[in-house]
Amino acid sequence: MQCRINEVSIHYVEHGTGVPLIALHGAGVDHREIEAAIEAVIPDDGYRRIYPDLPGMGRTTDTDALTCNDDVVALLAEFIDHLVDQPYLLLGHSYGGYLARGIAARRPDRVLGLALLCPIGEGSRDVPPTTVVRADADAYSELEPDQRAGFDDYFVVHTRATARRYREHVVPGTTCVDEATLGRIFAGWKVAVGSDIFERPSLIAAGRLDSSVGYVAAADLLEHYPHATFAVLDDAGHALPHEQPALLGALLKDWLDRSTRPND
Repeated sequence: MQCRINEVSIHYVEHGTGVPLIALHGAGVDHREIEAAIEAVIPDDGYRRIYPDLPGMGRTTDTDALTCNDDVVALLAEFIDHLVDQPYLLLGHSYGGYLARGIAARRPDRVLGLALLCPIGEGSRDVPPTTVVRADADAYSELEPDQRAGFDDYFVVHTRATARRYREHVVPGTTCVDEATLGRIFAGWKVAVGSDIFERPSLIAAGRLDSSVGYVAAADLLEHYPHATFAVLDDAGHALPHEQPALLGALLKDWLDRSTRPND
């Protein structure tokens, strides 16, 4: 589906009905990665799951007017306002988590709950070296030779299942990236996340072996999100949603329950 907001044509897909859940993917892919990860663990009933392609990625087009990440945040906030007429849940992976924080700062009264998976922000620190915790001999049988380097850079768990996820849900989005657009937007990297405390239920989940952004900086977010569950998952890197789906599913279930619980 396409939705035109301020001359930008935003491509998105959605599934189900119920409480809206908007999920934002990371950089260099498209909606298909976060869609695959979340659809595998989210309940089929009770949630309207919306997955947009972020500017510069996927099938979202006409983005020439966007010059920085704050422009992207403003666009996404209007996109959600256009599609959704009730409070909603907001989830982001990596770069999508940074944008989600910006949206929550702009629309604090509209966001029921915020989930940040392997969040990236203004910077990172204490990033661990690339480590592989499991390497099955037949993992590469699922990949073309030119896909192996990207898989190695992203995943710390090398099995046929994770290789298949990479091939089917990550690789396709990497072919739909507009590098010039991302370069222009990322030149204005900083997102206005606000200084106010976000009082709604939150989830911050990081991979202990995340060699892209680490997990230490994610802990720094806790003071801004006092109702956050914070989890550092062992045997997981930046591809945490694919490497630890069962644990992620349990964490998301708790977050969904807390976020949609009727007020006393």
